[in-house]
Amino acid sequence: MTDLAVAVPEPIVGRSLWGNAWARLKRNRAAMFSLYYLAFIAVISVFGPMVVPHEYTTIYGDYVRMPPSLSAYPKPDMIQGALSDAIKRMRADIKEWHQDGNRVIVTVTSTKPIDDRNIRYLDRSDAFDDTRIENKSADGLQVTMSSAIKQQYFLFGTDNTGRDLLSRTLMAGRISLAIGLLAGVVAGVIGVIYGAAAGFAGGRVDEVMMRIVDVLYSLPFIFFVIMLVVFFGRNFVLMFLAVGAVLWLDMARIVRGQALSIRRQEYVQAAEAMGVGQRGILLRHVIPNLLGPVVIYMTLLVPQVIILESFLSFLGLGVQEPMTSWGVLISVGAKNIGYANWLLLFPAFFLVSTLFALNFVGDGLRDALDPKDR
Repeated sequence: MTDLAVAVPEPIVGRSLWGNAWARLKRNRAAMFSLYYLAFIAVISVFGPMVVPHEYTTIYGDYVRMPPSLSAYPKPDMIQGALSDAIKRMRADIKEWHQDGNRVIVTVTSTKPIDDRNIRYLDRSDAFDDTRIENKSADGLQVTMSSAIKQQYFLFGTDNTGRDLLSRTLMAGRISLAIGLLAGVVAGVIGVIYGAAAGFAGGRVDEVMMRIVDVLYSLPFIFFVIMLVVFFGRNFVLMFLAVGAVLWLDMARIVRGQALSIRRQEYVQAAEAMGVGQRGILLRHVIPNLLGPVVIYMTLLVPQVIILESFLSFLGLGVQEPMTSWGVLISVGAKNIGYANWLLLFPAFFLVSTLFALNFVGDGLRDALDPKDR
């Protein structure tokens, strides 16, 4: 008698709610593209200022409001002007000059003997470097110098003070995204805890807590921010306090409505029958089941925070120089749109595209986490 091999079927592995949601989200091309785009913006905002050749605070006096260009500055037609400005500071006159490869050779004359240390005026220029004296007359009234042309790349152009717009846009993205994420997280944590506690407690406690929310709703947001500026001054932390202290109110109301529905579910009643305390029910059952709507609302809260920060910075109540944000750059660009439109176009593109991506991700999460689509 032989034993017959019986094929045992492999156990079927089920997927959780979050696994199903991720599978549905991956089928949403707009949401996934937006997710990758947000990751790209975050990476270049964090690491970009370390890679670009210019610091966001460095001022190039010879390159004020230069348009975007893929080729290096100075342009051929700018060399003579930059050379004339540098020689004027030496209190000398240009006799003749010519370009030899990547260097310029210039002969200058003066009514007084020219000090050899005057070559520093060329080195201080943003267009020249490595200046050397090639020849000098016996009386010192004529000097021939050579200087290397210092090539500078400004892919996004420069602003109205001569700072590189690319490095400032990337630094502004770091600040705007940090404010949006951190203030959104602060508002979300406060709103979830407050709303879940109010909705789960119910009764008179819920009534009192919601009336406090109504009172805070009645306070004008701008007036509240101005009061914070008067008392604490303008600083980066103030943005988190001002924005996070107001936007948690919407989150609290949304969570409170969800908590009122969850507290009537059978698994909550079963936990109460087993003797689980209210704190345990709140932390183990109510808040975890609120994460779906909370995650969706957070993707809509972050762009709202970024817009508010941009609005406050546009009014001069937000991030201050030399630090910058997309709102600050847009404010400066709006004032220079007539003759330097790139100062508005680049930061506005980054801001608008990021807001669109966040909203597409929010729509994708809403569809992925909707139990009716399962």
